[in-house]
Amino acid sequence: MEMPYTYKGAPAGKKILVIEDNEDLRDMLTDVLITYDFQVCTLEYTDDLERLALELQPDLVLMDYMLPGINGGDLCGQLKRGEKTSHIPVVLLSAYDKVIVSLGTYSSDAFVSKPFEMTSLIATVQSCLKAAERVPELESVQH
Repeated sequence: MEMPYTYKGAPAGKKILVIEDNEDLRDMLTDVLITYDFQVCTLEYTDDLERLALELQPDLVLMDYMLPGINGGDLCGQLKRGEKTSHIPVVLLSAYDKVIVSLGTYSSDAFVSKPFEMTSLIATVQSCLKAAERVPELESVQH
């Protein structure tokens, strides 16, 4: 039986799905994001991000690159290839920034190298959310 996932934080805030296998970092990210009035749902791992995103409807996914059994880049690619999920911004986190740069960003919207300053991470999240809001406006102008 699968555990139901729920968001914590400001009910009117944007929804952030955090996928991070380090519990301390996951808890810290949750606390900081809630402080900035986001709703946060956290997971240690998933192997089907597209299905999960359809279920949870996040406004942004923030995930570690190195996850147990799968890399976040592959999950990001899975999400970005999905017809109903490709619009969701993804921010990849990794301590292996040189590896990410050499392999490409997997269509992620942003990459943040660990360790990072929380203010810088929040600025990246906010920037990605603003960019995602502008995309539907541009599409409606073009049609």
